[in-house]
Amino acid sequence: MAEFKEINSPQDLKGILEESRLRKIIIFKHSTACPTSARAWQEVQDFIQESSDEILVVMIKVIESRSISNQLAENLGVKHQSPQVLLLSNRQILWHTSHQAVTQTNIKKALEGEISPFSQAF
Repeated sequence: MAEFKEINSPQDLKGILEESRLRKIIIFKHSTACPTSARAWQEVQDFIQESSDEILVVMIKVIESRSISNQLAENLGVKHQSPQVLLLSNRQILWHTSHQAVTQTNIKKALEGEISPFSQAF
């Protein structure tokens, strides 16, 4: 099972960005008020259950931790969306997608390099 943590402070975000120098990290930006995000969260949970413990999955709740979500978008230069999944390595985004394209299959394909960077895989 993949390692999971929720972040909600600038220090947490800084730590995640530094940790991305050591391993790939999946960041899931989740809106707790959105049905599309609830479906995406189920896909991410399925991914967590079936993945190895080498993977770290991080969640940012965009309503409750808006400043952290905005800081991430600013630091990495990616437009904010929710739900959104980003694959991070060495403080850079390798891939991201959002909304209906947030699926367990797409996350796995991105980790395996089967989806082009920044693609919206539907």
